[in-house]
Amino acid sequence: MESTESSYVSSPEAPAKRSPPPPKSPNSDNMDKATYIRFLVSNAAAGSVIGKGGSTINDFQSQSGARIQLSRNHEFFPGTTDRIIMVSGSINEILKAMELVLAKLLSELHAEEGDDVEPRTKVRLIVPHSSCGAIIGKGGSTIKSFIEDSQAGIKISPQDNNYMASTDRLVTLSGTIEEQMRATDLIVSKLSEDPHYTQSMNYPFSYPTSYNAMNYGSNGGTGGRFQNNKEERNNSLTIGVSDGHIGLVVGRGGRNILEISQASGARIKISDRGDFMSGTTDRKVTITGSQRAIRAAESMILQKVAYASERVLAQ
Repeated sequence: MESTESSYVSSPEAPAKRSPPPPKSPNSDNMDKATYIRFLVSNAAAGSVIGKGGSTINDFQSQSGARIQLSRNHEFFPGTTDRIIMVSGSINEILKAMELVLAKLLSELHAEEGDDVEPRTKVRLIVPHSSCGAIIGKGGSTIKSFIEDSQAGIKISPQDNNYMASTDRLVTLSGTIEEQMRATDLIVSKLSEDPHYTQSMNYPFSYPTSYNAMNYGSNGGTGGRFQNNKEERNNSLTIGVSDGHIGLVVGRGGRNILEISQASGARIKISDRGDFMSGTTDRKVTITGSQRAIRAAESMILQKVAYASERVLAQ
C-alpha cells in the first residue's frame, strides 16, 4: 500500500469528464476562477480516499474535474497526526470533489459505528493567516453571516496558536455534510477574491522540516526529532484522560498513540486499567521527552479527547 500512496500523492491533471455542477454560489462571478482548498484527513482514513491502486482518487477527479493531491504518508500538518488534502480547480469542481471525499469518509464512519443517522462531523480547513481576515469580516460580520447561511458551526483557531511555526490557521466546520459544504462554498468563494490566497497553492504541504514527521531514520525511529541537541530530553508530564476516551487516544492496535509519538518525538505511557489519577476516574498518560515534544504530544492527545467529547455532545 505504501508504494501505491507514493504514486498518487501528486496526482496528474484530472480528465476532462465532468458531472453537473452543484447550485451556483452567491459569488457566481468567481465560480470559474481557478482556486484551491486544503483540509485535513486522518492518516488512518487517507487510504480510503486513495483507494486500491489509486482507483478512488482517480474516480473522484474524473467525476469532479478537480485535481486532488494528498501529502505523503507521515507528512502531517504541524501539531497533528493528520495529512493534508489539496483540491484545486474552479469552485464548482472543488465543491464536487470535496463532497465526494467527505461522503467517502462518512461512509467509512457508518461502516465502523453501524449508525444510520447522519452525524454532525467536523472538517478542518487550512487557511493562511493573512487570508483569515476576509472570512472573519469587520467585527466578525462575515463569519456570523456564513454561520447563519450555512447552519454549520465555524471556528477559526486563535492567532496565538501558530501550530509550531506554521503561518496557517485551521478553520473547523461542524455539522452535516450538507451544512459543511454550504459553509465551504461561502468560504472558498470569499477566499478566491483575495489575490494573495492563490500564492500558497504552489506550496501546499510546505512546513518547517524540524517539525515535520517525515524526519525518520532508516530503523523507523524519529531520526530528525527536534534539532536543538542541547535541549533537555528527560522531562515528563502526566495528564489525566477519561477512561471512556482512552481508547480513542490509543487507537485500533495502538495506531493513534504510535502516530502521536512519532509526530511529536515524545514517549507516551498509559497507566493500566484501574490505575487512576488521585481522586478521579482518569487514566494516567505520562509523556516524556523535550519540553517541545511534550507540548506537541499533549496538544495532539487533547485534540483527540476534545473531538470525542464534541461528538458525544452533538449526538
